Amino acid sequence: TRGVCNIGKFNYYVGKGAADRGEISFYPDIDFCQNPEATCASDFAHELRWTTAMFEWADRIQKYSGHNWEYMDRLKRFLDGGMADDSFIMSVGRILTADCHE
Repeated sequence: TRGVCNIGKFNYYVGKGAADRGEISFYPDIDFCQNPEATCASDFAHELRWTTAMFEWADRIQKYSGHNWEYMDRLKRFLDGGMADDSFIMSVGRILTADCHE
């Protein structure tokens, strides 16, 4: 998870932010907004690397839609096409690194 917005969302749903609202929280004692390094430096670092990656995948990558390109539509095309063309994989990589499929 990178950037203030993504860290804030992560904190809101699974960190101290959720606990402060009385919601179920996986990490009720970790305030990721105050300590974003907790994903790498806490006692839960190994687990948190996977948790933050899955959160970002679900929140940002799977919801991606831009310039006539929608992740779920392109995933279906990729699978229906036998996963033979690597342009889908390349586009997803660009979404992850540059926030744009092009």
